[in-house]
Amino acid sequence: MAVVDSQNKVQNDIDIDGKLTIMTLGSHCSLQVLKGAKDEGFETLLVCDEKRVDMYKRFKFIDHLISVKSFNEITNADFQTDLITRFNPILIPHGTLISTLDMAALENIKIPIFGNKWILRWESDRVLKQQLMNESDMHSPIQLESKHEIDGLCIVKLHGAAGGKGYFLVTNRKEFEDQARLLIESKTIRSEEDLFIQKYANGVPVYLQYFYSPINNELELLGIDRRYETDIDAIGRIPSKYQLSATIEPSYTVVGNIPIVLRESLLPEVYSMGERFVNASRKLVPPGIPGPFCIEGVYDNNANFTAFEFSARIVAGTNLYISGSPYSDLLYDVPMSMGRRIALEINKAKDLSKIELVTT
Repeated sequence: MAVVDSQNKVQNDIDIDGKLTIMTLGSHCSLQVLKGAKDEGFETLLVCDEKRVDMYKRFKFIDHLISVKSFNEITNADFQTDLITRFNPILIPHGTLISTLDMAALENIKIPIFGNKWILRWESDRVLKQQLMNESDMHSPIQLESKHEIDGLCIVKLHGAAGGKGYFLVTNRKEFEDQARLLIESKTIRSEEDLFIQKYANGVPVYLQYFYSPINNELELLGIDRRYETDIDAIGRIPSKYQLSATIEPSYTVVGNIPIVLRESLLPEVYSMGERFVNASRKLVPPGIPGPFCIEGVYDNNANFTAFEFSARIVAGTNLYISGSPYSDLLYDVPMSMGRRIALEINKAKDLSKIELVTT
């Protein structure tokens, strides 16, 4: 019998008596997810672009590999039915799933998804995202309603999980219009309405990696990182006497991640922010945020945190910690990646016949 969640949406059946398979798309953090699943005793399934098959064949912890011409094939009903029949899978969402699929198509996937798939719409829409952050009582940069309000340094962002692609800095309306026109001409966006303007928050970028367990009703901090972005990070390598004449337009496309350990005195507020986000998401987007999420922002020179983003699923920065992080080491006696922590939660839910608490 199908289960109806608190938003009156149908939750797909899972055969908890059968052997579960952990499934994800071949991108972003798929290697970590499937390695963690294998460490917890699961069968693993990767759906990947046919151009990447040879690369993924190198990894023996991937039990089943299905190649597709496009990730959009996962929205095909027959394709999903075949996977459900053959593998009894649970799909682990990550940034590629969100950036590739239309939200309506994602929400209609028949394959059970780990976490709350309804909250992914809130992540991909910056208006909804800001509403949830406000409900979480986070200090956030000022959001501008119009390009006509630009009167100082601002950052302009795209909606969705684009890994920083298309972000740009402006100080006035003309700069905004010039950069927006380039994005429209390149078909990156359809119109200026696809852009989101925030006052620039100066500070050290920090990405806080959390896991909330509805089984244990506990919040865990499992890692912290910062992104390495082009060309904004590369500009620092240009000697100052050349910087004024340089014609580089800074971009924020992510190429990698760097580990960070915070001062211990900052951790109480880190946990408090995470707990407020868990409570706010449960209120606004039932059933809340089971599983991994990330709060992203900057620390200023007074060590105050300004939060400008959240990701309501596993983030790529967790790839730093496949063998565990300094924070996961404080909680677990075995190497605990975020991917393995997901698999551990699924195992617990299966054993307790509470799989509905961690999937939608």
